[in-house]
Amino acid sequence: MTISFEFFPPKSAETQAQLGQDSQKLASLKPSYVSVTYGAGGSTRDGTRITVEQMRAQFGNVAPHVSCIGASRADVQALLEDYRAMGIGRIVALRGDLPSGYGHGGEFMHAIDLVRFIREKFDNQFFIEVAAYPEFHPQARSADLDLQHFVEKMKAGAHGAITQYFFNSDAYFRFVDEAYARGVDQPIVPGIMPITNFNQLARFSDACGTEIPRWIRHRMQSYGDDTASIRAFGHEVVTDLVDQLLTAGIPGIHFYTMNKADPILKIAEALKLDGFVGLGRAG
Repeated sequence: MTISFEFFPPKSAETQAQLGQDSQKLASLKPSYVSVTYGAGGSTRDGTRITVEQMRAQFGNVAPHVSCIGASRADVQALLEDYRAMGIGRIVALRGDLPSGYGHGGEFMHAIDLVRFIREKFDNQFFIEVAAYPEFHPQARSADLDLQHFVEKMKAGAHGAITQYFFNSDAYFRFVDEAYARGVDQPIVPGIMPITNFNQLARFSDACGTEIPRWIRHRMQSYGDDTASIRAFGHEVVTDLVDQLLTAGIPGIHFYTMNKADPILKIAEALKLDGFVGLGRAG
């Protein structure tokens, strides 16, 4: 089973230093790799490269996000050649979002176009992971069409997929079963988002189409500004979710860290997960 973490490029020297401290804590858990996000339209390209270099020094195996919307084929090829020269062998290939003010999508319209382009130009030089949406993409016309587009993306040459975060394990299991029934055989790794700030989580979830179950939403809202109670309940919810997934034999876990180590360390300690230094799964 793989364990991986996602980080985003900090916006200041202070937050860059803080990321170094938090990522060092997570390095003790010996993840299989870490990923680094890429802003809308490449808006964090320089910051992404700096963070990729920082994470590579700490973890070794780093998977930069590469988003294609708004980009030219030449730009994407140059970026990938730069990563290849750095010794990067794994990437997360995404459509991405257009920043405000862009009038068109560039030469790539969908992630499948990017996957095909990488295969055409680089063959198997990169291990390619793509995104999956167990509760389907918020811009999809239907759940069935979204699933079919995912299947086509996988068959175009992706080696694996990482899901959007979710809080309903049945959504993940159903999605995986239906994708495999349509011929997908690559691993589909669940993405996990720790809960520490409910208002922030609610905004993210509304934007990306993740359902926060009504019972969780109401319980969180009942705590008001009681941050300690929100974090304690969030830890309980996400730890239970990860436990359900592990019991079912998932291929890996991908944590959306939000550049914070402690919530993930608490989950790892609570579940005594295999693969984490000094810990062994109970039972």
